[in-house]
Amino acid sequence: MKLIKNMVNYKLNMITADDLMKYASEFNIQLTASQAEKIAVYLRGKNFDLFDDNVRSKIIREIAKITGPKTAKEINQLFIQLTK
Repeated sequence: MKLIKNMVNYKLNMITADDLMKYASEFNIQLTASQAEKIAVYLRGKNFDLFDDNVRSKIIREIAKITGPKTAKEINQLFIQLTK
């Protein structure tokens, strides 16, 4: 399990705008290229732990500032699926 956590967190902390756009398309999440770039800049290199509920909540609050609450809620649902 630790290996999977490390892989998910590594990907989150190294994500690019192109990655985000690909995932948004796969999971039917409305995301613009500008929003994807802003989110990627926020996430990259921060060493966030997506499996920590408090950290995930902080990330979602920041994403909501960029995308709005509806999209942030959809992204949160995706995060929850990834961490279960």
